[in-house]
Amino acid sequence: MPILKSDFNPSLPFRNGHLNTVYRPLFMKEICNYTRKRINTWDNDFIDLDFSTVNSNTLAILIHGLEGSSESKYMISTANELNTKKIDAVSINLRGCSGEDNLLLGTYHSGKTEDVEFIVNHILKTYDYENIIIIGFSLGGNLTLKYLGEFSETLSPKIKGAIATSVPIDIESSEREMDKLKNKLYIEGFLKTIRLKVLEKSYKFPEFELDKDKLFKAKKFKHLEYLYTVPVFGFESPEDYWKKASSKPYLSKIKLPTLLINAEDDSFLGKECFPYEEAGDSETFFLEVTKYGGHVGFLSTFKQEESRWLEKRISRFIDENIEIKIEQTIS
Repeated sequence: MPILKSDFNPSLPFRNGHLNTVYRPLFMKEICNYTRKRINTWDNDFIDLDFSTVNSNTLAILIHGLEGSSESKYMISTANELNTKKIDAVSINLRGCSGEDNLLLGTYHSGKTEDVEFIVNHILKTYDYENIIIIGFSLGGNLTLKYLGEFSETLSPKIKGAIATSVPIDIESSEREMDKLKNKLYIEGFLKTIRLKVLEKSYKFPEFELDKDKLFKAKKFKHLEYLYTVPVFGFESPEDYWKKASSKPYLSKIKLPTLLINAEDDSFLGKECFPYEEAGDSETFFLEVTKYGGHVGFLSTFKQEESRWLEKRISRFIDENIEIKIEQTIS
């Protein structure tokens, strides 16, 4: 029954979920010296991968959240932490998130695991890593968990485990939470950037008949799903998308050591996003629910060098639960 007791105990200000959610993107300052590699996809598009390497035999693949990128603060701090543990890192920029618009009408969504599969297979064919670990945050965490369950029968033996953080594993319940007044500022921020991206796509692809009036009146993710996600990716409805893209139905199929860290005070998550039953029934899927932490926050103090619980928790799970021997190679 791998339900883990958490030791995350932040100082008083960071026991507020909203402070923990906004402090990292607004105030944490850290950089990562990436090397960018662009890969061409099977459908005549491209995906940008940003590597941070220390000549390791082990690679962590990092996947960001909604409207994030390799430059998201949690991606940078995690890549840096892993490098100190002699682990190479590659931060995926999902389609349209690398600072340059992708070539197709479709970008990414919460369940688009075919892109994860393509990237993993590219890395397996192109690089000589002995061990691969997948680490996802929020939407990227949903992709991580869905991928591990969905492809559990065909995964390469080089893939050894995963960690997912702040994950809306049940998209329907998460969207119900996002529609509440407590999340009004967050949703407005997300919608502002997504509206502009969808509008740009409509100009590039005039055959995509976008109702621009409805676009700018959109107040919920569901409104944008009606206008973009559903028609572009072939779903029947937003409800159909929620059902097919959510990772929760795949958790029981995960065979590799995998940790999900969700905070009770994460205002983006509904109660269905805390899979106690699935973890209790599994020997490989671990659940750690913290009392505090917000959404991809998990900061404990204003001192940046002392506020790395999440990054160290990720590396500790690798040390304690994923059976690999990490070595540095001669370059």
